[in-house]
Amino acid sequence: MVQKHTEGLQTWCGTNPELIPLERVTDLLLVEGLSDLQQKQHDFIQIETTNGLRNISKKISLEKLFLPLSKLSRPPRVSMTIGVAGIGKSTLVKLFVHAWAKREISKKFTFVLPLTFRELNAYEKLSAEKLVRLAAPHLMDLSLLPVSSARVLLILDGLDEFKTLLDFSNAAVCTDPQKEIQVDNLLTNIIRGHLLQKMSIWITSRPTATSQIPGGLVDRLTEMQGFGETEIKNYLGHMFGENQSLADGVMQHLKSNKSLYALCTVPAFCCICGSSMGYFLTSAADRPPETSAIPKTLSEIYSYYLKILLCTDWQGKQKEVLRIEPMVNNGKKMMNGLGRLAFYSLIKRKYMFVEQDMKAYGVDLSSLHFSLSSRVLLKEETPFSSIYYFSHLTFQEYLAATYYYSVAKRALFDLFVESGMSWPKLGFVNHVKNAIQRSLQSEDGHLDIFIRFLVGLLSSPVNKVLSDWFLVRDEHHSYQSHVVGLFQNFLAVDQVVSCRTVNLVRCLHELQYTEIAANIEEAMKTENLAGMLTPMNCSALAYVLQTSEACVEEANLSNCLTYHILQSLLSQLLYCRSLRLDCNQLKDRDMDLLSSMLSVKDCQIQRISLAENQIGTKGAKALAKSLKVNRSLLALDLRSNAIGPNGAKALADALKNNQHLLSLNLQSNMIKDKGAAGLAEVLASNQTLTTLHIQKNEVGPQGSKQLAEALKRNWGLKDLNLSGNCVGDLGAAALAEGLRLNHTLLTLDLQSNSVSDTGVTALTRALCCNQGLTSLNLRENSISQEGAQAIAHALRTNCTLKNLDLAANLLHDEGIHAIAQALKENQALTSLHLQWNFIQAKAAKALNLALQCNRSLTILDLQENAIGDEGTVALASALRVNSTLEALYLQVAAIGVSGATALAEALVVNKNLAILDLRGNSIGLMGAKAMAHSLKVNSTLRRLNLQENSLGMDGAICIATALTGRHNLTYINLLGNKIGESGAKVISEAIRAKTPSCVVEI
Repeated sequence: MVQKHTEGLQTWCGTNPELIPLERVTDLLLVEGLSDLQQKQHDFIQIETTNGLRNISKKISLEKLFLPLSKLSRPPRVSMTIGVAGIGKSTLVKLFVHAWAKREISKKFTFVLPLTFRELNAYEKLSAEKLVRLAAPHLMDLSLLPVSSARVLLILDGLDEFKTLLDFSNAAVCTDPQKEIQVDNLLTNIIRGHLLQKMSIWITSRPTATSQIPGGLVDRLTEMQGFGETEIKNYLGHMFGENQSLADGVMQHLKSNKSLYALCTVPAFCCICGSSMGYFLTSAADRPPETSAIPKTLSEIYSYYLKILLCTDWQGKQKEVLRIEPMVNNGKKMMNGLGRLAFYSLIKRKYMFVEQDMKAYGVDLSSLHFSLSSRVLLKEETPFSSIYYFSHLTFQEYLAATYYYSVAKRALFDLFVESGMSWPKLGFVNHVKNAIQRSLQSEDGHLDIFIRFLVGLLSSPVNKVLSDWFLVRDEHHSYQSHVVGLFQNFLAVDQVVSCRTVNLVRCLHELQYTEIAANIEEAMKTENLAGMLTPMNCSALAYVLQTSEACVEEANLSNCLTYHILQSLLSQLLYCRSLRLDCNQLKDRDMDLLSSMLSVKDCQIQRISLAENQIGTKGAKALAKSLKVNRSLLALDLRSNAIGPNGAKALADALKNNQHLLSLNLQSNMIKDKGAAGLAEVLASNQTLTTLHIQKNEVGPQGSKQLAEALKRNWGLKDLNLSGNCVGDLGAAALAEGLRLNHTLLTLDLQSNSVSDTGVTALTRALCCNQGLTSLNLRENSISQEGAQAIAHALRTNCTLKNLDLAANLLHDEGIHAIAQALKENQALTSLHLQWNFIQAKAAKALNLALQCNRSLTILDLQENAIGDEGTVALASALRVNSTLEALYLQVAAIGVSGATALAEALVVNKNLAILDLRGNSIGLMGAKAMAHSLKVNSTLRRLNLQENSLGMDGAICIATALTGRHNLTYINLLGNKIGESGAKVISEAIRAKTPSCVVEI
């Protein structure tokens, strides 16, 4: 008997090719609970809202599904696996049963008893023993079943298809396995453990049905993941067989449509969409180009799919024009019956039918076309009757929409009242309005996709597909504007963005009316959303956030939000990767909203910027609370707020738990030494944070000392910005001690910190032994020649520092001379900024000698230093032989004709310099001529800035003439040279004639 049971199970599984053990099927996701979105919204709405992103929960293999998670835990008694319609839950069950029957998996179970809720729909009453016998008909003697041990697995597949809701609150307790009771009552007693207590139970369901079972009764909840990109590609490849070019074409078009591509994570929809796209691409050659727009809406996809079902094997006849005319007459009657069945069953949330239902709605089973019976309306035999169901929930919704569309044109009463007894509703548009109202009243959105299909039937592409068949050619034109007006009116009234209102915008998309969404998307990209966010536009914005890849990558909502708008958009922002909420006057109560969003387990936000708002200590504490549980956020920018020392301390405390945040920017927040101390405390333990910006925060020597102590124990921080504080020499000395031990910090910014020679001497001593720092910013301090000597000494020893900024100090020629001497030996530094350092020709000559030897420096900044022509000639001499310098900045350096001429002559032979900035000098016409001559020869210069150089019209013409041939410049600036508007236009056009991509500022 046991052998017969095993053989029976293999027969029950069938020979479905889908039983290939795919990783997607065999690896489930362990989930802790379901979101409101999963429990209350249509499957497609769930996928569209989340952009089809795959859950990042921990995986569990199918073979370990019923085992303890650890040595200390127990195996689950009741397990539940969820997944949207068409994801493959029944396939998963069959795969498991098939593998168990072959003794390949879960060998601890002596018996596996699979049942579907569809089968149970045929019974009104059952006992526990009869239920077991249903699953194991070959076991004549039930005593063989070890029901008193945990070695039997009862599988209940498809809770969402059960005809009765499970009522755990009012179900009577039953402990007698032989007593026949209502099937729903029986199931509640089994799940509670009153019956078949020792059996393991495995239930599968769509997410929306899981709320029937109290969470405390489910020991293990798993989710079935959809297709990833590779699996979609493989699925299409399998679908189209050897026609790989067609599979690639379908994949390409799907990836260009974010919404359809997201839905293709569901295998059943991937089949429908792939078939429709393949049909379209195959038959496109037979249509005029103007009628060959790629399908981009659900309505188009399903209309093409319906056409396929009523045709011959289109894949086998790719060159043949498909003929469906002979089926039109019979098809209309047949589709009307199926549509009526689909519509009234959808209203009643009924998805399983018996022959009595079919007859009641005029569906003649004997005349049902084979392709329809096998692909649309599926049949399953039970002991008492045959059960019918549509191949996918969405196809039932589509057929319901086609029925409603055709009947609404002549109906006098409310079609949602099946008896016909209702207030009169005259006219097609009124019936559409009624349908929209009904869908908005549905809390779980079970009519959302139906409405989308209904409106989609009014679009031109769908009319072309179905015209002269189910639709009258061009009849949609008389309805479109009225229906668009309906949707706009509904959107204008609702102040709260919800899945319902976003679906209304999606309906407009089905209608090919994209103006509202397109305007919002453009405004977001150009940062012009201020004043635009009316209720209608808020829903359009939510739609854009779901459909635009660019906006999902970075949603820029700066300077446009209020508390109420933020509140209404909150659930739509969860799945953006980057959020910019700058300059919105957001306050502490707004942070409570953001905190709730960041605390949601499905949050996908990786970067959030809240710069220049009005966030105080309370707001920072709210954000800190969310950081303790958030696992997605990588970067938090709170520049220019007022979180204060206590706010910084709260965020720091959160980072003791959070090991995901990589970057924290607290610039200009008045955190002072106390806040810095809090951050220092967490740096001693948090090794994840890599970037900490606390510039302009009144951090003094004491705070700097504590940060320095933290650096001695921290190996994760890479970038520390302390610019604009009060670090001073004491703080600099403390940081130097930290750098002696820390070799992982890469960037230290001490700009504008009152650091003098004493402080810089301590830092440079540390640099002599530090082997990690690559960038040091000492701009705008009080470093003189003495400090420059210390820097020079460090440069001779240090071999890791690459960027050194000494701009706006007091180095003078003597200090630069010392540094230049060191550059002859240093072969690590790549960028040196010496702007505003009172440098003259003597220092430039020293740099000339250094550049002739140095082989590492690529950027040299000497702006705002009066090096004059003499110094420029010296630098030009170095350019003749230097082979590494790529950028030279000589803005306002008192350069005249001779200096410009020397530079021009050097450019003739130099093969490396890409950027030359000569703004604010006086090279004049003669200098322009010299530059023009060099530009005819030089092939490496990319950016040239000659702004405000007294070139005049003649000088500019010389430059333009030199560039009329092919050149490699991508940018040239000739502003402020008294050229005139007309001359500027001619010159600009001449320069761009051969290189249109060149940016000309003139």
